[in-house]
Amino acid sequence: MTFLWLKAFHIIAVITWFAAIFYLPRLFVYHADATDTISRERFKIMERKLYRGIMTPSMIIVIALGAWMITLNPDFYLSQGWMHAKLTLVTFLVIYHFYCGHLLKIFRDDRNERSHVFYRWFNEVPVFLLLGIIILVVVRPF
Repeated sequence: MTFLWLKAFHIIAVITWFAAIFYLPRLFVYHADATDTISRERFKIMERKLYRGIMTPSMIIVIALGAWMITLNPDFYLSQGWMHAKLTLVTFLVIYHFYCGHLLKIFRDDRNERSHVFYRWFNEVPVFLLLGIIILVVVRPF
């Protein structure tokens, strides 16, 4: 029963993390395209609150609950190829997360030199990670 509760809250945290991971780069798109000071300052506040208040706490909860579930049956999970592949994709997602934090600082300091087009493409990266993670967890191809 404990496992099912952990799993439920893990999935909720994953949804929350991905909602923020999809939204923050979209804010970067608009921020990179903004020309007036009022808009740029507003985007800085929105980006900071999203990253610190939702995105990072969600990531921490996802990792903590995921690790807790693995500890309930480590022999099984750590012997599964799909789990290793999933954890690799999650590692890339964590790197993406922290790179978003780096970009947040660039925008905060008004040092962005990339166009909105870059951020539109950048915004697509987590889609592929999500697809891979979901397929690995549900289908367990190996």
